[in-house]
Order: sequence, then structure tokens, then C-alpha cells
Amino acid sequence: MASPEETGGGSGSWSSNNNNIDLEEAQKIILRWDSSASEEAREKMIFDGDRHEADRYLLAVDEIQRSMSSASISATAAAAEGGNGEDSSKDQAQDKVNSAIQIAMARLEDEFRNILLSHTAPIEEDALTDNPAAAAAESSSSTSAAESSTAAAESGEEDRLSSSGGSGSQVLEETNLNLSDPIPRTGSSVSNSSGSYRSTSSIKELDLIPELAVYDLRSIAERMISAGYLRECIQVYGSVRKSAVDSSFRRLGIEKLSIGDIQRLEWDALESKIRRWIRAAKVCVRILFASEKKLCEQIFDGIETAAVDEACFVETVKGPAVQLFNFAEAVSISRRSPEKMFKILDLHDALVDLMPDIESVFDAKSADSIRVQAAEILSRLAEAARGILSEFENAVLREPSKIPVPGGTIHPLTRYVMNYISLISDYKQTLIELIMSKPSTGSRYSGDPTTPDMEFAELESKPPLALHLIWIIVILQFNLDGKSKLYKDVSLAHLFMMNNVHYIVQKVKGSTELREMIGDDYLRKLTGKFRQSATNYQRATWVGVLYCLRDEGLHVSGSFSSGVSKSALRERFKSFNGMFEEVHRTQATWLIPDTQLREELRISISEHLIPAYRSFLGRFRSHIESGRHPENYIKYSVEDLESAVLDFFEGCPVSQHSRKRSQ
Repeated sequence: MASPEETGGGSGSWSSNNNNIDLEEAQKIILRWDSSASEEAREKMIFDGDRHEADRYLLAVDEIQRSMSSASISATAAAAEGGNGEDSSKDQAQDKVNSAIQIAMARLEDEFRNILLSHTAPIEEDALTDNPAAAAAESSSSTSAAESSTAAAESGEEDRLSSSGGSGSQVLEETNLNLSDPIPRTGSSVSNSSGSYRSTSSIKELDLIPELAVYDLRSIAERMISAGYLRECIQVYGSVRKSAVDSSFRRLGIEKLSIGDIQRLEWDALESKIRRWIRAAKVCVRILFASEKKLCEQIFDGIETAAVDEACFVETVKGPAVQLFNFAEAVSISRRSPEKMFKILDLHDALVDLMPDIESVFDAKSADSIRVQAAEILSRLAEAARGILSEFENAVLREPSKIPVPGGTIHPLTRYVMNYISLISDYKQTLIELIMSKPSTGSRYSGDPTTPDMEFAELESKPPLALHLIWIIVILQFNLDGKSKLYKDVSLAHLFMMNNVHYIVQKVKGSTELREMIGDDYLRKLTGKFRQSATNYQRATWVGVLYCLRDEGLHVSGSFSSGVSKSALRERFKSFNGMFEEVHRTQATWLIPDTQLREELRISISEHLIPAYRSFLGRFRSHIESGRHPENYIKYSVEDLESAVLDFFEGCPVSQHSRKRSQ
């Protein structure tokens, strides 16, 4: 049997310009390629072979369609003239034409599918990158930001819980905030503080199918749609291109997860997927979906009056787009917790960045639902960020741990909160736009002992975000003040407050963004508070010790007396020795983790203690040394005291200090 290309089709069937064929020849061509009647026709595809034969087939379809149109007009005219039913032969001819067009449409549908499948290949890896140079820079920025975040979280000295009795873990177990976890590392949106978002110029359209294949697809689509086979054409196109989009999704790591699946994920797993989603969403909108839209326009734009290209595009990508945005939607409505704040802000900023592109790519009326979904997700992410900030404030205020941290060092809550608000300040540009209302604070007139007072009169010029950050510091201090009362030693309570407020001050000073929002006026207030705590510590500890070195009560009158009561003097030295030994033994185990602050407090102690002791010893040493066993009363030289002060606030027993000095 000859192949369809070789049978029939003599030159007599073509007009002189080889541009038209008659109806009879057109029917023969259609029937020769009827895959339901010929094994040969089933095995071969017209558009895979000779271009001349493909063109002849399209001309045959055109002739059949013209014949149908003419027959329709004739039938209408005959009916108007009252036809007498004598044209049964015409009816038979019309049936042949109808049959031929059905066969032709079935064949064109197969050809359409085959061309699409033949030229649908996975997009190259380098093409699935939203601006490779920017991606590399973003990766570098992410690494740098993550390192900075790590440094911020670890800045300030270790609080040495492990070397101070190990009860720090119990503190963490009792808290509502998960203080044992580091602040979530974020490396993608710190740069967003600049506030500049990319526009639709970032769209990168690819040629998904070669130009000649696009021409053939458009030629087939025109004829199928003209014959009333629009739905079939769109279905074939959509099914093939959906598979291509699904393949690209898999290469981008986008999984088919329901909203319930996403909400059941552990946070660590979800955090990783959020990072991947942000990268993938940019590629999907700016490259994948944009390129699919371009292909639809190349094939379908301008065919008939209906927006066929828009319908095909939406048919192809609506499912994948919904799948893509369902992930962000699931995150936006998931349970709120402080550690999610920064990834939610990353998602928010990524969507803000993408919205112009989403509006551009999905500008068709039939794509309204996709644009609306993206806008609603953006709104919910903004609301989630506001809600998390409010819940974080409440959690800081109510954090319930009742075990004092050993040595009066920096409380884990203080580290967590200050690292957290330092990261909040990195997202200043975004949050200034999202946080529009002042925090709900206490008032001096409220009489509520569980909430601190805060008046905004002197802070009216600050944006709401700055007021929230100041309010968080206020409630942190309020909570810390309550925790300081857990210490039985009032000196240690003051040292604890000094350490923690000093840490707050250092964190504010260490962040340009945070310091700018907090303001130097409030920073001076904080500095005054930790200095006042240092003064309170010195009074509580050293007033009693120095009281032993006073002259009052030592002098007696009488002609046979030297003017000094030796018994009173001996008691005074014994009291001093006992009190200093106790302070030395106890406060060597207390901890001031900041080296400079520790040294400053030691110097301040020495400036009060050493001159007073040197003067007292100089005035009364001879009275003790002239008696029996002076070593029982004068236990310290001035140099001994100076050395002993160096043991203070190291966080370990005196015996360990002695070993360190001897090594």
C-alpha cells in the first residue's frame, strides 16, 4: 500500500497557482490521512514529514470548511424559497463533507498534540534562574546576613550557665518563649530595608517552542477553532503544557502539598521550604508563567474575537499557580509564634516584590482569581506579622520562669528579646509600613500591677514601630525586675539588673537601625538605669564593709589610756575580715560577662575600699601589732585586698582563681 503522501493528488487537482484544491480532492486527502481507517496513517504524522504535504492537508481542510459554509448558505436560501425535498443527493454530499471535517478535526487534534509533545522539553537549569547574577549576590548577601545574625545572637559574653550550677536549663523549660532555640536565622530580606522593589522589567520570557513549530500549531489552531473545536483545542494544549509546567515545578522543588500538609510540618522543615518557595516563586512568575503566556499569545492571539490566548494560558497555569500560592496561604494562616516572624516577613517582601509581575502576567479577566489570591495572601501575611508582634509583647511580659539565673548574669530572656528586636529593626522598612498603631500599654492611672506604665507624650514624634520596640524593652525590664526579686541577696538582685540593662544598652548601641528608632534620649535613660543599679549594688554590699573602717567608737578618754580601745579595735578588724571574706567568697562566683563593665565595677570598688582600708590600717596598725597575735586581726595587706578584688565577678569559686593566678 502506498503511503498517504504518495497516493493520488495528481496535478489536475491543483489550480494553476498551486494554491487551491477542489472539494473532491480535499476529501480524498482528508480520508487518506484518516487514522481510524489506515494503519499507515496511524503510524505517521503529517507535520513530521514533507512540508508540502502538510500545506496540502491544511488547504484540504480549508476547502472542506469553505464547502460547509457554502452549503449552509445554500440550505438557508433553499429553505427560504420552500425547497421540495428533491435534493437528497445534496444531502448525501453534505454528509460526506460533515464526515470529512470530523475526520480532519480528529487528525488535526492528534497533530496538534504531537507537535506540542515533540517540542516540549524541560527548561534548561540556567534558564530557571531569576537573574543569575542577582541570585549569586543574594546568596552571598544571605550568607553574610546569616553570619551577622549569628554574631548578633552570640554577641556579649556567654552567660556560663553550665559552669554555674546548671539550673539554666530549668529556666528554659519553664518559659513560654522557646528561649533555648536561637533567633531564626534570616538572610533574604535584611536588604529590603532599602524599600526598593523590582518592577515588571524583571520578567524574562523564554521561547519554549521553535518558531516553525509555533507556526504549525497556530495554523492548526486557527482551523480547529474556525470549525467549532475550540474546547478540544484548549484541552489538548492545556493537558500537554500542564505536564511541562509540572515538570518545571519538580525541578524547582515545588511539592504538591495541601494546606493541611503544610500546616502540620515542623517549623525547621517549613522554614527550609519557605526559603525554597521564595526562590521558586520568582522563577515561576517571572520566567515560567510569563513564558507560557508568551507561547499562548504566539499560537492563539488574534484568532477569532474571543480571547482564546487568555483562555489557554489560564487553562494551563491556573492549577500550578494555585498550587504555588497555596503554600504562602498556608503559612499566612498557620499558628502564630515569634520564631515565624522573620520568614513571614520574607514571604511578605517576596510577594510585594512579585505583585507587579503577577499583575502583568495574570492581567486577563479569567485570571482574576489568581491576582485576588495573591493580594489576599499579602494582606494575611501583613496581619500575621502584626499579630505575632503583639503576641510576642504579651509573651515577654508574661514569661513565667521563677528560677533565678546563677551568678546574676544575663537572663536568657534578655538575650532572646534583644536579638529578636535587633532583627526586627533589620526589617524596619517593611514593618514601618505594616505597624500602624501604637502598642497597648499600661498607664500610671490604671492601677494594674501586672503591666508597667508607659506614657507616649514625649515620644509622639516616633513611628508606631519605634514605640513598639521601646515598649518591648519596657516590659522586658518590668519582667526582669520581677525576676530580680527571686534573689535572696539584695546585692545580687542589683547586680542582675545592672547586667541585664547594660546588655540591653549594648545591643541598642550595636545596631544602627535599632538605635535610630529607639533614640538617644531613651538610650540615655537606659544607661542611667544600669548605672543606678551598679550604685545600688555598691551601697548594698560595701556600706556595711566600709562601716567597719570608721573611727567612731574606737577612742576612749582617760589619763592611763592611749586613747584607742584595743578591744574595740580588734573587734572592728575581726568584723571587717569576716565581712570581706564572705563578700569575696560569694561574689567571686557572681558573674559580670561584659569585660569592660566588670573592670569598671572592680575599679569603682577599689576606689572606695582600698583608700579607706589603707587609711584605717595606717592609723591603727601599731595598736594591733603591739598586742598578742596581731596576725589574727590584720589578715589583709592593702596589696591582698587589691588582688582579692580581681577575683570578683568571674563566675567561679576563689580556689579556681588562685589556681589560675599560680599557673
